[in-house]
Amino acid sequence: MTSQPVASERQRDADRTKAEILKVAQQEFARHGYAGARVDEIAEQMRTTKRMIYYYFGSKERLYIAVLEKAYTEVRAMERTIDVEHLAPVEAIRTLAELTFDHHDAHRDFIKLVAIENVHQAEHIRKSDVLANLGTPVLDVISRILDAGQASGEFVTDADAIDVHMMISSFCFFRVANQHTFGALFGRDMTAPEHRARLRRMVGEMIVAYLRGQA
Repeated sequence: MTSQPVASERQRDADRTKAEILKVAQQEFARHGYAGARVDEIAEQMRTTKRMIYYYFGSKERLYIAVLEKAYTEVRAMERTIDVEHLAPVEAIRTLAELTFDHHDAHRDFIKLVAIENVHQAEHIRKSDVLANLGTPVLDVISRILDAGQASGEFVTDADAIDVHMMISSFCFFRVANQHTFGALFGRDMTAPEHRARLRRMVGEMIVAYLRGQA
């Protein structure tokens, strides 16, 4: 009979192994896309076997979906850190915009994964129960900020939470996803350190100006 401490340690080992597989798999899928990524390559980098990866995740598709779930869960967790109750509406929406900027800047693989999944028309996201309602919390956060701003008179635009989320995400996403084509066409690396503070401030001020009816 297996003792509880031994069983718990085995579970921790399994959780660590799965986390390591997901980390390597995220890099592989971000680098080569869903079609181009190879489970053999992930296994080689892990110094494990393809069979072991399938033991934990079942298939390449399920592994890819697990990577998407992890990536989206992390960004939603960041969004939930906004202390809406103790920030004025302007500061709350600006903080959300700036933290989204920071997350996208620090998680370049997330941007690549989103771009790849759009190529696949969200085929894999639609198969995930985890991701089915994952967008709802951020919309709740934004709705509460917008309601507070309307009540205080600071926001005059009749804004929709999804539209505001799209505005924030599009700015932060574009800066990373289009850095190479934009740089080639206009001679400016949007991700260069000298532009970071200005662009981070810009996304916050852009959203605030829109909500105040100044845009």
